[in-house]
Amino acid sequence: MTNLDQTSNSNWTILFTCWIVASISTLGSLFFSEIMEFPPCALCWYQRICMFPLVLILLVGLFPFDKSIVKYALPLAILGWCFSFYHSLLYSGFIPESLQPCSQGVSCSETYIDLFGFLTIPMLSLISFSTIVALLFILKRRLSK
Repeated sequence: MTNLDQTSNSNWTILFTCWIVASISTLGSLFFSEIMEFPPCALCWYQRICMFPLVLILLVGLFPFDKSIVKYALPLAILGWCFSFYHSLLYSGFIPESLQPCSQGVSCSETYIDLFGFLTIPMLSLISFSTIVALLFILKRRLSK
C-alpha cells in the first residue's frame, strides 16, 4: 500500500468517525425524546437542527470520499457547538436564567440526566459537537497539504 493510499484511508476514517459520532448523537437525542419522553427545550431543538443534517451530509461525503465535505459540515458543527456551549453554560449556572431563551415551555436548565455528577444532556451534546469540530479541523488541515 502506498503512502497516498494510507493517507486517503486515514482521511476516510476521520470522516467516518465524524459520521459515527453524529449518528450516535442523533439516535441518542431521539431516544431521550421519543423513548424516555424527555421534552426537548428550545436550545435542544437548535442543536438538533445542526446535528441531524450532519448525519446525511457526512454520509454523502463518504461514498465516494469528497474532499469538499468539510466546507459543508464544519459550519453546521461549529454553530451546533456554539448552541451546546451556551446551553452548557446556562445549565451550569454561569449564565443567569434571565438570559434563558426557554422562557415558556420546557426549561433549558431542567435536569433529566446527571451521570457521574457532570455528564448531562447539554454536556453530551457539547462533547459530540467538540469531537466532530476537532476531527473536521484535523481533516481540513490534512486535505490542505
